Amino acid sequence: MGGNISQTSFTEQDNQAFSQRLSSQLAQLKHIIRQPSFGQMALCMGAELEMYLINDHAQCQMNNQSILSALDDPQFQPELNRYNLELNLSTQPLAGQPFLALQKELQDKLAFLQTVCAAQQTRAIPIGILPTLCVEQLGVANMTPLMRYQALVEQLSRRRGEPFNLRINGVESLNMQIDDVTAEGANTSFQVHMMVPNQQFANVFNAALLTLPLVIAISANSPALMGKLLWDETRVALFKQSLDVRKDAEFEWQQPARVSFGLGWVRRDAWELYAEVVSLFPPLLPVCCDESASDLPRLTELNLHMGTTWPWLRPVYSHTGNGHVRIEFRALPAGPSILDMVANAALSIGLAMGLASQIEDFTARLPFKLAEYNFYRAAQQGLDAKLLWPNGVTGVLEELPISDILQSVLPKAYQGLTMLGVDQLEQKRFLSIIEKRLQVGQTGARWQRQQLEALRQQYPQQQALAQLVEQYAHWVQSGLPVSEWSIRHAG
Repeated sequence: MGGNISQTSFTEQDNQAFSQRLSSQLAQLKHIIRQPSFGQMALCMGAELEMYLINDHAQCQMNNQSILSALDDPQFQPELNRYNLELNLSTQPLAGQPFLALQKELQDKLAFLQTVCAAQQTRAIPIGILPTLCVEQLGVANMTPLMRYQALVEQLSRRRGEPFNLRINGVESLNMQIDDVTAEGANTSFQVHMMVPNQQFANVFNAALLTLPLVIAISANSPALMGKLLWDETRVALFKQSLDVRKDAEFEWQQPARVSFGLGWVRRDAWELYAEVVSLFPPLLPVCCDESASDLPRLTELNLHMGTTWPWLRPVYSHTGNGHVRIEFRALPAGPSILDMVANAALSIGLAMGLASQIEDFTARLPFKLAEYNFYRAAQQGLDAKLLWPNGVTGVLEELPISDILQSVLPKAYQGLTMLGVDQLEQKRFLSIIEKRLQVGQTGARWQRQQLEALRQQYPQQQALAQLVEQYAHWVQSGLPVSEWSIRHAG
């Protein structure tokens, strides 16, 4: 979905031509990724950070295009709504000090961004969902006016044929309807990309799925939506519901949602994941492209189609060099601090690699449906959750506190980073941030929840939400990890 398109309506002939391309490219992908040379290159990582733009009153600022124009930097890109933008970080070799390099680039780029924003009375803030966001700021009137967004919104809304229902029950409850999918843009993420050895893809991907509930609980940063305290990671529920075009009577079988935890453990390689998407989901944007010359085919249509589904863990094919398929971690929220985000990336990558060699023992004992159950429970309850996990001695599934499970698997994150060639000091620098967060029991979600509860005792609701954003922005600016943030009373 990164490139633009030139049309918003499509014919049956467009769909047929696109589907034929998908079938052909799926066969090509199967052949390509099973060649011995595929993926034979130095392993790298990358990331994308989505952010909110806010004004001096802690409200959404609808000026991403003027900010992007002033930045004049291709690493910054628009997002669905006019109060969001995205920073695409540089690729870093996984061996050595990739996370320190990521931290430095984030610091430099965000400092530049804030300078440009200040000239337009704007601030950029990395936060999973902006607490002051209100329903009036959703809708196509506040959508970034690019053809690809217009086409996506029109196609999804047409398939739905009725308003989208948002029903989220957490600490408080939200029940509302929205006319289109622009509520999806309320979610801002820190998306981490990890290259893996091609022969190990299935094991690493499954290990990443297994540990995703642990990662999302310790990194949660989205407790508030429309003034309501909901899940610790409300993005998970909001993203799924705001893009759910399914209608109850449409299928006798239960068609999967385009936003999902996944459909099952991977058995061999990434081809299975692409095959699932082609077989289960009709094209949303059937745009056929001319293939430019390269050593490996670009598989543009297949990548575009995969980009119109949003699993929380997604394969990404690249034709560059010897080619590779990397793993995109999509569940991490934006924020709180730069150090927190980089630490979350180190934990995600370390656990995926560190548990890959043992993953068959876990997948044999933990059916995929129960792994999915763990994911949603962790998103809702954060560090208060209890998950189903194999007992370390007998292998029998037990309900265990998520903090105990995290404590037990943290050594595997160190092992995984060591296997990738990450420097020892680098590992300690960032995983110790996770350890401290776990020790004090404070995530971004918990801090926001406690801060808002304190502010509600002093201020009316809207003022309390604005004060929450201001206090959050203060601590982000401090550079300290969230484990060191304190609860402040304004005044």
